[in-house]
Amino acid sequence: MMGDTFYLLAGVWALAILAVFIQAIRLSYRIEARSPDLTNRSGFPRKAMMFHTITNMKVARDPETQAMRRHMNRLLLIVLAGFAVMGAGLYLVRSTG
Repeated sequence: MMGDTFYLLAGVWALAILAVFIQAIRLSYRIEARSPDLTNRSGFPRKAMMFHTITNMKVARDPETQAMRRHMNRLLLIVLAGFAVMGAGLYLVRSTG
């Protein structure tokens, strides 16, 4: 019974972490729109250039854009920590049951 409850909570946790990741992607698109070197001029949709925004490559240097980039990096750290917590929880449930 304990395992079933944990797996249900893990599913809800995964959905919450996915929502945070989607927020980070949307923020990455906003950062790209503010950065002249990252702006999509092709007219076709493309994937978010998150590697560039995480590493601050070709990102506009104005304070507001840099604050958005730091916020996006914090969101991605939350996602990373969330999956680490979920992995630790899954390991504990499997090792005890």
